Amino acid sequence: MFLLSDFIMFSGFYAAYAVLSNATAAGPTGLQLFDLRTVAIETACLLLSSFACGMATIAFNARNQLWTQVFYFITGLLGLAFLTLEVKEFAKMLGEGAGPDRSAFLSAFFTLVGCHGLHVTIGLLWLGTMMAQFYTKGFRPDIMRRGLCFGLFWHALDIIWVGIFTNVYLLGTSA
Repeated sequence: MFLLSDFIMFSGFYAAYAVLSNATAAGPTGLQLFDLRTVAIETACLLLSSFACGMATIAFNARNQLWTQVFYFITGLLGLAFLTLEVKEFAKMLGEGAGPDRSAFLSAFFTLVGCHGLHVTIGLLWLGTMMAQFYTKGFRPDIMRRGLCFGLFWHALDIIWVGIFTNVYLLGTSA
């Protein structure tokens, strides 16, 4: 239910962004603001983190504590790298006067991308909790189920990001 409600929420944000993407109020456009090289690195970090998360799932299904922790740690590092790049992108835009109060386009952009970043942040906190639970409680069925739920959430964030990357950044920089 949680993932479905997230997909519905992000669908609304996507729709709002699609409607408002050209409402720049004579301000900067995506073509002027977005750096595709940085966003490509962000995307690679998030997709690789999803791979690492999948490897952690394989490791905990094999009841291997070391590799579960290693792959979760890699997942977290890559997720943190993604967030760091996103925060730098936001700070640069705000420094240039391209904040959410500048235009409807930027308001929709910051809402959509910022909400995804918030979800990644929550996911990182959940990831830390999962690492601690696997370490202290082992491979109990309830902990493994939570690990599977976390994996579904993390992979859902990737699906949402691929949509953002395509619809916001790639289409936003096409002339």
